[in-house]
Amino acid sequence: MDRISALRNVERALAEYEAGECTLPELEREVRGVLRSYATEYTDGSAWRARGDKRVDGLVVVAPSRSEARERAAATVDDPVTVEVDPLEEPGADDTAEGG
Repeated sequence: MDRISALRNVERALAEYEAGECTLPELEREVRGVLRSYATEYTDGSAWRARGDKRVDGLVVVAPSRSEARERAAATVDDPVTVEVDPLEEPGADDTAEGG
């Protein structure tokens, strides 16, 4: 997915929301899916969801490996934290936590 395609997909999702064709949670899932697809297609990474310390729990990072995903998630806070990560199977699949 190139940048123009990603922007068009987001614009389409916004138009559907404005027309009352989808709910806010549906819009959020669609836009997150577009952004994750875009981000992972232009890197050697996959999307990973952090769990553990409440400061990083639910955070989504893009990284090429589990260990690097843990490092990237842990680096988002000032204090050392223990973080585990799980791969996201599909962009936008039942995503309710905030990403980053």
